[in-house]
Amino acid sequence: MSYMIKGEAAAIETELLKDYRFGQQQLIEIWGQACALAITKAYPLSSISKKQPTVLVICGPDQNGSIGLVCARHLRIFEYEPTIYHPKRSSQNLHQDFTVQCEKMDIPFLSYLPTEVQLINDAYNLVIDAMLGPGSDISNIKEPYLGILGTLKQVKIPIASVDVPSGWDEEEATQDGITPEVLISLTAPKKCAASFSGKHFLAGRFLPYDIQKKYDLNLPDFPGTDSLIEL
Repeated sequence: MSYMIKGEAAAIETELLKDYRFGQQQLIEIWGQACALAITKAYPLSSISKKQPTVLVICGPDQNGSIGLVCARHLRIFEYEPTIYHPKRSSQNLHQDFTVQCEKMDIPFLSYLPTEVQLINDAYNLVIDAMLGPGSDISNIKEPYLGILGTLKQVKIPIASVDVPSGWDEEEATQDGITPEVLISLTAPKKCAASFSGKHFLAGRFLPYDIQKKYDLNLPDFPGTDSLIEL
């Protein structure tokens, strides 16, 4: 299996949208559901220690944030209890649609993230980091995300990151980033995943064979009809 270098994920997505006529909403839905399935494999309901299966989903302003919203909605269907923190909502219609879908399913949204880390540790079983993602300029992380990163570095409960851990460069792990317990790579692992030592899932089994071949992705064989695989 090979790792995607910077720019390849965006190039593949452009090809899917333009040449293969996938829709943006369709891709985000596929990835978001696959993330939720990965969470159920990494943290099954039966393994959760707290009385309620609470999960905090932190969503950024861009596509990773939309994927986080879809992930939260599917987790709700899988009988987890997600809460969303989404400090800067996008004005894009698509993003707003995903937000409304979560609101209609009675998923609570936090108005602020507690700075007292113990409150987060006590209230939730894990945090899903759908904040910055690939393509983020990690040399210029602005508030509120800089403060959120500082808080996440101190939490004691597990963190599961979507595609690229927040604060990491797409091509390498960085000291300023968080240290997730689980990484959920989408489409194919990014180069930074090579230095990740935790539990690693590849999620989203839909990539046309011609694209796999063109980018020399050498994706692993998924078990049976599963849409994710633990690497």
